[in-house]
Amino acid sequence: MQAISARFVAPVAPAQRRHQVARRQQRLQPLAVAQMEEPQVQAEAQEAEGDWDKESAYARFEQLLESNTYNFRAGDKVLGTVVRVDQRGAYVDIGGKSTAFCPTAEMALATIPRATQVVGTSTCRDFVIIREERNGDLTLSLKRLELQVAWQRLRQYMEDDVAVEGTVVGTNRGGILVDIENIRGFCPGSQLGKRVVEFEELMNLKMNFKITEVDEEKTRLMLSNKRVAAEERASSFKVGDVVEGSVMSVKPYGAFIEFGGTSGLLHISQISHDRITNVEKVLAEGDRIKVMVLSQDRERGRIALCTKKLEPTPGDMLRDPALVYEKAEEMAAIFRQRVAAAEAAARADSGSEEGAAAEASA
Repeated sequence: MQAISARFVAPVAPAQRRHQVARRQQRLQPLAVAQMEEPQVQAEAQEAEGDWDKESAYARFEQLLESNTYNFRAGDKVLGTVVRVDQRGAYVDIGGKSTAFCPTAEMALATIPRATQVVGTSTCRDFVIIREERNGDLTLSLKRLELQVAWQRLRQYMEDDVAVEGTVVGTNRGGILVDIENIRGFCPGSQLGKRVVEFEELMNLKMNFKITEVDEEKTRLMLSNKRVAAEERASSFKVGDVVEGSVMSVKPYGAFIEFGGTSGLLHISQISHDRITNVEKVLAEGDRIKVMVLSQDRERGRIALCTKKLEPTPGDMLRDPALVYEKAEEMAAIFRQRVAAAEAAARADSGSEEGAAAEASA
């Protein structure tokens, strides 16, 4: 027979079994309590953490908003969007707590009756802050920005020495007040290109001026109409023209001659073929004289004059000036013929050189 073995299990007494169950329950009870309390603790921690983040975020937002608002100062250039326009001006959003205000008087350099002539709702423009109220409200201006640009243009006109048009808007004892680029300038009576009995005769006239001084800090703009008129008259004279004038002043290097409303320099080297060491021995202030236009520098407004080319015989300006003036037109015509012949020869030489170059390249 095959032997069959079995594990022998000793029987447990009832009292011993109750003791084991009690010990097992004691071990499981703390674990169950901990597992029940953990979700509640975690929820409370998460809720506390969420409340802290929310309060911190609001505090930070308020801080940034306050900082952004109070950083605005008078003189700052800001970008803003117009949100409303009325008779008083425009209300502009520049990113602060409240909208800023641009009065109608600060909309443009020119006087305008309504702000809507310059801006409308949703217009986005650069403004400059001109005033900050105690309550934090800001006043803006477009006029100040236009003013800066206008002064820059005026300074450029002066540097380029170009003529600009202006309107006479007022007068005083010393001259006329002129509006250029919506900025008030002053032209002294001594700088007018034409004579008038009263300055009021020029009121509301449009005239051309050269700018002689620009000082934005002192709001000073000085003008000259005389320089423009002189250049216009000078442009009517050509090289080789004979003009009659008077000696304005005598210098060691020559004499300044006034003629036809303009003036030019008769250099000491252009008075005579003979050598001159002292201009005052030949010419005096107030002398009437005939001169020939030798050259023009229109960019600088200078005219060079000559009497040497008008001498029938070298040295006549020293021996017999009256003869030089009598023969002036005749001698000037000879000079112009020589200049024309020289220019024709130069053009012919240039043409032959170009032809030779073309043949060589062919």
